[in-house]
Amino acid sequence: MRSVRQETFTSSATTHGIRVDVEARFADERRRPVPEWLFQYEIEITNESRDLVRLLSRHWIIEHGDGKLEEVRGPGVVGARPWLVPGESFRYTSWCPLRAPFGSMKGAYLMEGPGGNRFEVEIAEFALSPPVTLH
Repeated sequence: MRSVRQETFTSSATTHGIRVDVEARFADERRRPVPEWLFQYEIEITNESRDLVRLLSRHWIIEHGDGKLEEVRGPGVVGARPWLVPGESFRYTSWCPLRAPFGSMKGAYLMEGPGGNRFEVEIAEFALSPPVTLH
């Protein structure tokens, strides 16, 4: 009898009072002209500081299991640039396709605080890997 164990990969980091928690899991394997492995990740950003902050942009560094690095930059997340009052969280889900069955992601958010002060918040590295089949 075979069983498949789906793993969830996590990371957490707090920078300048902003905590970023990540949960990632394998979503799908697609066969196209080039195979692609699709991963879903859910992120919760929590404002543990005393200040109102706004997420302005994202910067991802994606490492594909074949050794290739890919950088992704863009405004906001999932079409939003949320404001977070002290104690508030913002949660979203997104996807990452890889050219190999495993890899990792890490990055940063650019935030804006009082008086237009801008600062980066770390997104700690997390693994991406398909389920393990046990015999």
